[in-house]
Amino acid sequence: MSENQELERGTQGKAVAVEQLRRAVRQGDVAPGQRLVESELVEQFGVTRGSVRAAIDELVAEGLIERIHNRGARVRMVSRQQAIEILECRKALEGLIAAKAAERVQPADIVRLRGYADQLTAAVRDGEPLKYSSLNHELHAALADIAGQLTAADLIGKLNAQIVRHQFQLSLRAGRPQVSLGEHLAVAEAVIAGDPVEAERAMRAHLDSVIAALSESD
Repeated sequence: MSENQELERGTQGKAVAVEQLRRAVRQGDVAPGQRLVESELVEQFGVTRGSVRAAIDELVAEGLIERIHNRGARVRMVSRQQAIEILECRKALEGLIAAKAAERVQPADIVRLRGYADQLTAAVRDGEPLKYSSLNHELHAALADIAGQLTAADLIGKLNAQIVRHQFQLSLRAGRPQVSLGEHLAVAEAVIAGDPVEAERAMRAHLDSVIAALSESD
């Protein structure tokens, strides 16, 4: 195997390990505070130890995993209060993204947003919370893309990485997708209308709703 092939294989292995480990944390397959054993992850993900270590390093940088001196790596524990504080920070950034998206929206973007609105509505109608959760993330990413505010989008990504488990659990709560749907449709319609003030207001209202729901969690 050539040096370039080895490099490509290592890059692919890391990507697989990052995605699998992030999903495991998000879905609760590995619990907050649980120690990560490299040899077990190598076998589970079918990648090299180097790929696993690189994946852990990346998720440490995202704030999803933490390294403890002389004890290895473990899933970072984020309390409900810490998650609420992160969402409060995210509210300001997401509001900015929505306003910028409304200022910059183009005809092709409108078609894209209406497509997401239809898919989100269908996922709620058909009782598919996991699909709805995935589409929810895609819609927020689309808004960030339309807004073109790279700094805010990068900060939001780092904040989200720290509370993915809380968000995932909340998305599965009975009745939550129905509430969330109306909020997301309001944001999309304001952006489509090219109304930055209403887009920001609707997005901030949505995040207030998420914070309230998380505050009421058992």
